[in-house]
Amino acid sequence: STIVLFSVELGVLSWRLDADNYETDQELKKIREDRGYSYVDFCEVCPEKLPNYEQKIKNFFEEHLHTDEEIRYCVDGSGYFDVRDQNDKWIRVAVKKGGMIVLPAGIYHRFTLDTDNYIKAMRLFVGDPIWTPFNRPHDELPARKEYLQAFVEGGDHAVDATA
Repeated sequence: STIVLFSVELGVLSWRLDADNYETDQELKKIREDRGYSYVDFCEVCPEKLPNYEQKIKNFFEEHLHTDEEIRYCVDGSGYFDVRDQNDKWIRVAVKKGGMIVLPAGIYHRFTLDTDNYIKAMRLFVGDPIWTPFNRPHDELPARKEYLQAFVEGGDHAVDATA
C-alpha cells in the first residue's frame, strides 16, 4: 500500500494513487471499502467551472471544521490544505494529481488553490454527504472535543489507516 502518514500526531492521512485510472484503481477500491466511503462525487474548482467561484474560494479559505472526515482525492490539478498543529500554527499540505488526503473530524483547516487556479477533486463520504462547515470558533462541538482529546491533549496518537 502507498499510504503515507502525513502526520500521525494530527490525524491527517494521505495516499499516492493512480489518478489516471481512478475508475478501476484497486487500491482506491480497497481504501473505500476499508474506510466505508460509500458516496462519491466530483468538484472542479476553477473560475470557468465553479458557479460563484470568487465567493466559494473565499468560503473554502475561511478557517473551519467539519463533524465528519473531509476526504479529497485530487484527480487533476493541485491546491493546498492548511491544517492547524498542536500549537495552533498552520501547516500547509500540497495536494497534487494522485494525492488523496483525509482530514479528521474536528480539525481546523482551510483550502486554497495554487497559482494554476485549478483542481478536480473526488469527494468521498461515509454515507450521505454532509457539507456543513463550522467556521472557527466552534470548540464546543463534540467533534472538536473528540479531536482535541485524541490528537492534542495527550491521546495515544494511534491512527489505523485501514480502520
